[in-house]
This record gives sequence, structure tokens and C-alpha cells, in this order.
Amino acid sequence: MYIPRSYTETETGVLHEFITANPFAALITANDGLFATHLPLVLRPDVGTLGTLEGHVARANEHHKRVTSPSDALVIFSGPHAHVTPTWYPSKQEESGKVVPTWNYVAVHAYGTVRFVDDPDFLRAHLARLTETHETARGSEWTTNDPPAEFVTQQLRAIVGVEIAITRLEGKWKMSQNRSEADIDGVVAGLRDSGNVHDAAVADVVAGRRR
Repeated sequence: MYIPRSYTETETGVLHEFITANPFAALITANDGLFATHLPLVLRPDVGTLGTLEGHVARANEHHKRVTSPSDALVIFSGPHAHVTPTWYPSKQEESGKVVPTWNYVAVHAYGTVRFVDDPDFLRAHLARLTETHETARGSEWTTNDPPAEFVTQQLRAIVGVEIAITRLEGKWKMSQNRSEADIDGVVAGLRDSGNVHDAAVADVVAGRRR
């Protein structure tokens, strides 16, 4: 990923925090031609050198058949993003209009070795972690022990586990760090005044990423 120095994030803890907060990702492999699957992933930060990602795909999804495990993989996590208009820049007047629109965004790329796991014990443990994480966030007490055991076993037969041992992490926070303080103020104000909750989230990141 192209990352200018001012947009670079290298702290593993920050990258892990972002992945945990934005777990829905695109898993991309290139064994038998390029192939991508969108799926939620669980980060296990203490497993492996840079952590391990785990998830699952439908058995009907040919992705697990196209990859000879273990194999190289790229996982892309995306965060808040928004269009930024140059009309928010005070410098628009100072620079005789020589400013252009841009797009602010956050992205984290995780590179690693992927393997597909056809093992009920792996899947049960993974689903328990995945469910606990997201059901708890919803204020729910639902667990994988709630449905009848036979039903759970049947559901397990319909999926295949995914495990990615992370070997490299890249983080890009393109959040107006290349602009002047006055322009950054203008971007934050413009995003917050838009009334869009997604823009407001970007405004918070822009404000927090001042250099």
C-alpha cells in the first residue's frame, strides 16, 4: 500500500486496536487467480509474532478450495472515510484557489499465511469467541450453547475455518495531516456541520491525528 510518511501508522497496538474495532474485512488470495471473501474476523493478538486472525467461510464458498494451505494472503480492514471539499480550507483564498478535493480514510493491511481449517473443535472455539465479542457488544447474552446441540453440529458442517498468521501490518491514516492548522480546523468543522454521522466519525479522527 502506498503510504506517505505523514500518514503512516506503525504501532502494533494501534493497528490491533483498529482491527478489533473494525473487524469486517476482505480476505484476498492469489493462488488460483485473485479471489476475495468479505467476512468478520477475530484478532488473537497474543498468538504468533504479530497476532493471528481467525474466521470462517461457507463450505459452498469456493475460496477454501482454490487455496493450497498454507498460502500468502492479504486482509484489508477499512475504517472511517469521507470526501473533503476544498471549500473548507481557509487557504483556498490565500492560494488563489489552487486547492483540490480529496478523500480522507483509514485502512489497515494485514499480510500473512492463511490456512483453511476443517476441524469442528477449531470452529466451535472460534464461533464462541466471535459470538461473545459481538453479542456482548449488542448487550445480548446469546451464546453458541443456546441452540440445540444437533442444530449447532449441523451448522458446523456448513462452514470451514480460516486462520491467518500475521507476518506484516501496514496502517494508513490519511486525515489531512498535510494541511495547515487552519485548514485542519476547517475540515473538522465542515465534517461536523454536515450532519452525517460518518462524517462526524472522520472529524474525530482528523482532530486526533494532528501532527
